[in-house]
Amino acid sequence: MPSRSSARLAALTVAAVCSAASAVVLTSPAHADSVRVHDVQGTTRISPFAGQKVTDVPGVVTATRTYGSSRGFWLQDPAPDDNPATSEGVFVFTSSTPKVAVGDSVTVTGTVSEYVPGGASSGNQSLTEITKPVITTVSTGNAVPAPVAVGEDSVPDAYAPTGDPAASGSVNGLTLDPSTYALDYYESLEGMNVQVADARVVTATDPYSELWVTVKPHEHQSRRGGTVYGSYDSQNTGRLQIQSLGSTADFPKANVGDTLTGPTTGPLDFNQYGGYTLVARELGALDSGGLERETTRKQSDRELAVATYNVENLDPSDTTFGRHAAAIVNNLQSPDIVSLEEIQDNNGAKDDGTVDASETVSKLIDAIVAAGGPAYDWRAIDPVDDQDGGEPGGNIRQVFLFNPERVSFVDRAGGDSTTAVGVTKVHGKAQLTVSPGRIDPANAAWSNSRKPLAGEFVFGGRTVFVIANHLNSKGGDQGLTAQYQPPVRSSEIQRHAQATAVHAFVKDLLDVQKNADVIALGDINDFEFSGTAKILEGDGELWSAIKSLPGSERYTYDYQGNQQVLDQILISPAIRRGCDFEYDSVHINSEFHDQISDHDPQVLRFRP
Repeated sequence: MPSRSSARLAALTVAAVCSAASAVVLTSPAHADSVRVHDVQGTTRISPFAGQKVTDVPGVVTATRTYGSSRGFWLQDPAPDDNPATSEGVFVFTSSTPKVAVGDSVTVTGTVSEYVPGGASSGNQSLTEITKPVITTVSTGNAVPAPVAVGEDSVPDAYAPTGDPAASGSVNGLTLDPSTYALDYYESLEGMNVQVADARVVTATDPYSELWVTVKPHEHQSRRGGTVYGSYDSQNTGRLQIQSLGSTADFPKANVGDTLTGPTTGPLDFNQYGGYTLVARELGALDSGGLERETTRKQSDRELAVATYNVENLDPSDTTFGRHAAAIVNNLQSPDIVSLEEIQDNNGAKDDGTVDASETVSKLIDAIVAAGGPAYDWRAIDPVDDQDGGEPGGNIRQVFLFNPERVSFVDRAGGDSTTAVGVTKVHGKAQLTVSPGRIDPANAAWSNSRKPLAGEFVFGGRTVFVIANHLNSKGGDQGLTAQYQPPVRSSEIQRHAQATAVHAFVKDLLDVQKNADVIALGDINDFEFSGTAKILEGDGELWSAIKSLPGSERYTYDYQGNQQVLDQILISPAIRRGCDFEYDSVHINSEFHDQISDHDPQVLRFRP
């Protein structure tokens, strides 16, 4: 079944294997009487025969992949050895539609390769393959080796060993310990026929016909059926990606909390977009968990409701305006202030110098009115063309919507894309030098990234400062299944510098007015327990209000089976200490296959 993973494999080349593999020298091809599949796989992640030719490796065909660029079949030895570290299955890369069928007993002669999905620079583990194969069919109609049951009791609780310092933290050369580490366990089954049963969905079906299940139903379970990612040291080991060898039209449209009942069976693969993946020859039946979109409560007359919502590259050509408007009006109950992230310019991704986004914003405001909501006013600052990252030509930026019947915006002229907003003291109170204004836009921390938008609002006679953020994404970080353990989170460097700049501005505000109501919100692109959040919080100048929720409800995003926090609303002491606030992560997108954004919006209600 064509998917993101398989389709993109065409663009990738077989990467050079690590030095441990290149050190293996064979003077002649290995013959069938000495080399079987488990010998090819070996006891580490790198085959001892990598780069070498093997001859007449026997096995039974367990599945074929006839689509995409990664065409071939899985071969499994029906006579396993007694070493749990050695897999009995391997993928045979044919490059064209394989001419074998499931149940064929064959021998394969070819070259053993270690293929790194995404290339060596990705840091991914490699997939052991036999390439350039010569295949001999011995017999047909044989029984496929029984699948290995992957379940709660078989997957270890520890996630991965610490990588070898002498190999820059790589685990490739370490002997597999499948009884201790989850990644070692999955690696010991690479290419083998495996099965999960009655598995709960923890990431909804995506546009590439993939979903994620957990084989550990009680592991960090969220209130709505997902699996919460709450710490770097507390990985969710039961997560497993599911693809299918069947038609995309037949792939289930699942939401979080649904269940694939009965067996889901197929070979265990490894790909760039999630790591270990069960490529199903047989899919369980979808049993709906009945998940519904959440609705927050309406703010009272004396409460100010402030929300953040990433609308995912919204531009006038999109068909989602009505649904976004309905979400803001009905599910978010028309907040007084809404910080929007990823508003694109008037012609979207067309890269022609356009930076104005008035059509995009006006179309959303009109849709909100049509949905029965308020006639929001708005403020924003157009970015310098192609300087704020995101989709090329889209010029994404943050935008403030506000309900003028409930809250007023303090306009103070002079704010533009390159002028830094400052803080002054007037009659003992803090004021912004420009409003709206951008925080330190010339700082190198904002290179190719969104600059924070600061605005001054008045509600019930009290000033509230709001800072809309969209920090550097996690693009470029090594995946959780990387060969380097722990994985390198390289994107943190820029995000930490950005958090430092935002925190410095908040501190300036509070130095002038200790009891100022300050809110820093938006797509922080990092977790509530992350170093980024700690920098933003500083010595108590801010506090991430999502931490007021129970752990099982702390998520705004669902990625590879992990429900996690990317969107945050951080509040100053004057808001927090009164204990007169309420926070809600309103789950309307991240858990659903028909989402209009990949982020859930957040709402803070408090009395200034």
